[in-house]
Amino acid sequence: MTLDVPAFLKVLAVDDEPPALDELAYLLRADPRVARLHTAPDATEALRILRDHEVDAVFLDIRMPGLDGLELARVLRRFARPPAIVFVTAYDDAAVDAFDLGVVDYVRKPIQADRLAESVRRVVARLVLPAAQPAAGEDVSIPVELAGVTKMLPRSSVRWVEAQGDYARLHTTGGSHLVRVPLATLAERWADAGFVRIHRSYLVQIRLIGELRLTNSGYVVIVDGAELPVSRRHTRELKDRLVRAAKQGWQRGTPT
Repeated sequence: MTLDVPAFLKVLAVDDEPPALDELAYLLRADPRVARLHTAPDATEALRILRDHEVDAVFLDIRMPGLDGLELARVLRRFARPPAIVFVTAYDDAAVDAFDLGVVDYVRKPIQADRLAESVRRVVARLVLPAAQPAAGEDVSIPVELAGVTKMLPRSSVRWVEAQGDYARLHTTGGSHLVRVPLATLAERWADAGFVRIHRSYLVQIRLIGELRLTNSGYVVIVDGAELPVSRRHTRELKDRLVRAAKQGWQRGTPT
């Protein structure tokens, strides 16, 4: 379903591969919500276009020679009026960078027309309904694969994270999702959101810890009924964090 709005979007499509850029441009031009489309084969041309034209959204490839898509997105974030960004890529290894940059969507190649239409809908929602967007410091999303489609999973739905080699499995109340992100990277970037490292293989949302228990094999925490191990090196820090969280809860009148 799309918002019932007339064509008004001014869009820039950026991809260094001509066939991919042509396909992306064709699909965007066919969308009734897109009023004007610019195309660029690289970041340099994209910045030139952005200097001369006002753009609402940038549909952006990630892996490009010179300034790549991630670097260009960081430049765009510094604009006085930054455009909405949609990554269009054949790779999923930039998931964490994507949500850090606050992208509207993350579309995997080969592009499906209905999937791109959903991205345009999200861009329109961002522009037409800005109040529905999270404020800075609030919830963010991370791209995950679900039934062959890349979806934006709210970080607030993640209960705990499990390391699986160079990947991480995000556990939610509705299931789990594997992302190509090392656990150490998530531990560093999600610390301010209340996620705490309890083991070399586990990262947990501290407010969801229901119990810290000593067993014959060491300490464990209980999260949503799951028993997760706490390594000896992380035990002291975890206890301190739990005590601080409890004190803060009582000071606010809402004990944790």
